[in-house]
Amino acid sequence: MPLTRSLSMTSLSGLPLWDEEDLPVDDLLLFEVAWEVTNKVGGIYTVIQTKAKITVDEWGENLFMMGPYYEHNFNTQVEQCEPPNPAIKKAMGALIDNGCLVYFGRWLIEGSPYVILFDTGSAAWNLDRWKGDLWDTCGIGLPAHDREANDSLLFGSMVAWFFKELGDSPNVLAHFHEWQVGAGLILCRSRKIPLATIFTTHATLLGRYICAGNVDFYNNLDKFNIDQEAGERQIYHRYCLERAAVHCAHVFTTVSQITAVEANHMLHRKPDVVTPNGLNIKKFSAMHEFQNLHSTNKGQIQEFIRGHFYGHLDFNLEKTLFFFIAGRYEFSNKGVDIFLESLSRLNYLLRVWNDVTVVVFFIMPAKTNNFNVETLKGQAVRKQLWDTAHTVKDKFGKRLYEALLKGDIPDMNTILDRDDFTIMKRAIYATQRHTLPPVTTHNMLDDTSDPILANVRRIGLFNARTDRVKVLFHPEFLSSTSPLLPMDYEEFVRGCHLGVFPSYYEPWGYTPGECTVMGIPSVTTNLSGFGCFMEEHVSDPTAYGIYIVDRRFRSADDSCNQLTQFMFGFCQQSRRQRIIQRNRTERLSDLLDWRYLGRTEGFRYPRPGSVPPSPSASVHSTPHHSDEEDDEEPYDEDKEAERDRQNIKAPFTLGATPEGKKTHPGESAN
Repeated sequence: MPLTRSLSMTSLSGLPLWDEEDLPVDDLLLFEVAWEVTNKVGGIYTVIQTKAKITVDEWGENLFMMGPYYEHNFNTQVEQCEPPNPAIKKAMGALIDNGCLVYFGRWLIEGSPYVILFDTGSAAWNLDRWKGDLWDTCGIGLPAHDREANDSLLFGSMVAWFFKELGDSPNVLAHFHEWQVGAGLILCRSRKIPLATIFTTHATLLGRYICAGNVDFYNNLDKFNIDQEAGERQIYHRYCLERAAVHCAHVFTTVSQITAVEANHMLHRKPDVVTPNGLNIKKFSAMHEFQNLHSTNKGQIQEFIRGHFYGHLDFNLEKTLFFFIAGRYEFSNKGVDIFLESLSRLNYLLRVWNDVTVVVFFIMPAKTNNFNVETLKGQAVRKQLWDTAHTVKDKFGKRLYEALLKGDIPDMNTILDRDDFTIMKRAIYATQRHTLPPVTTHNMLDDTSDPILANVRRIGLFNARTDRVKVLFHPEFLSSTSPLLPMDYEEFVRGCHLGVFPSYYEPWGYTPGECTVMGIPSVTTNLSGFGCFMEEHVSDPTAYGIYIVDRRFRSADDSCNQLTQFMFGFCQQSRRQRIIQRNRTERLSDLLDWRYLGRTEGFRYPRPGSVPPSPSASVHSTPHHSDEEDDEEPYDEDKEAERDRQNIKAPFTLGATPEGKKTHPGESAN
């Protein structure tokens, strides 16, 4: 049964709620148009996929998602069926009768939304004519060599054609995501097709390009010659499509306040509303369940480390922390540059002040030949040692058992024979290596110019015995079928201790958000949408495991020092402190739930009651401390969890104000 429809959760958070009787509920159709419907390219796929369940609950059979058709994606992700709506069937038929293939089915994700997929290849014969239409309509020309832009025009023209053929269905709301589908919105408006339009930019096209060039972007937003910048990067036609779509839309939205400021300068239109990205949150019935998952998955990562560092495993795995960074391989935009520099400084601090070891994973896809032979050998050696140990253990256990049956205490010097010692010695000799453990798990296609490897050489983190920071570059996405690290991304994240995402350009930031809902602390920045959202809605993000690096008002060196201090402070925590922090982090997940995102305006999550009032008091004055010190902290897990649950529920009663909420000077609403 569909939920009562109020437009509160249709990416319009912050707008006044409409009265139910004012909405054409029975006839209103919602179309969500995105290049990443059933087609995983980047973060928008996560937005569409996670939002599907709550949107289907609200809109029911009146929700339709539109995207490009790819045969493999359709065969593996979509259950083909007939359109239940006669108007949809008629519009599809009009395109099919003219040789343009359109497919309909249910997307096999949670919520099972209807999808309409357009085969741009079947309409390619129209490309030149449709280019002429676009030029006549708005003066935008597309070069022949830009295949992605040409495909976007084919897709947009088919979408506009489809909406025109809907005919007698005037109550249509179409939500377009990103510039790739902007042509469809432009053509719908120019042809005066009767529908309401929303356009959401998840990142401005030009902003991403400029930031990749190591420019002080945010402090010079008003100084850029936009047309010149787009032309120099040979994306002027794409920029024109994006800007035209923004100005043609009835409602323009973006995903964060920082991107709203950027869009105002880059696209010359202030967003009507900011719509933060969420996730589909599944809560555990008991708090300890996600802690158990952390322990289990950490054990799998430890097994991989035992193999990768064979012969150099002279550090204690029980005192080893796992940090990671993941996402698209955008070296400066994702903050990999200052992360590596901070790791060099952290390595020095740990060598001087602490006995903790940090293993850092870089999970970023790059061009490779295949797995590194030395890395595969490490896992084979680990398995051989495991098999040897079990063989000797079984023989030892059998002899011990027989001796005890006879009432004898066996002589431990004779219970293992010469052959057993020979097997063990051979296994030990097999672990000897004359090279350092490799920094990368794969053979890179362009090893000499790869930015991560080049900077690893510069800072000298080669996984030497004296290094307290070990580096592992895994240049492909994780998979449970991998022969090296057989784990899905979610399992891997749950097994790590800290996610580090010091991005310079991050309009939202799903990676730290995913860490939060899994109860894993993370580092983000005040230039990411996620970081700004947490600063606005959480009084003390650090207490909840959200470390926010200032990359807007500090120099790169100061930001690097701040990140180093965050990581070093995390390394100083005891096991009990990390468990407490993971509990707090996981409790923030409700803030990121799609069901609640539209109702957090003006809400601010208070500081945990057990945290000392002064931030400096929460950090140990010396790098060495014991778990016993933590027993003095006034921490009651159940009491604090219940108080947090009450705090998070308060704003989700419409019109309610959290008890004790006060407006502080400078405090702004979302």
